[in-house]
Amino acid sequence: MDWNRVEGNWKQFKGKIKEQWGKLTDDDLDQIAGKRDQLEGKIQERYGLAKDRATREVDDWYSRQDDW
Repeated sequence: MDWNRVEGNWKQFKGKIKEQWGKLTDDDLDQIAGKRDQLEGKIQERYGLAKDRATREVDDWYSRQDDW
């Protein structure tokens, strides 16, 4: 699976993202609209993480999305 599938199915993934990163608001998720770099940026902002840590967390989450 590539990230384009996440973008294309963003409405379905929003719930999974919210489960993983509960500090992200619905407005955040609407703004992100499936864009990986924006997701990483919002995670950095909301959780106070370094960029490489946010990237790793998104990578880890993404690797667990086998059912797509």
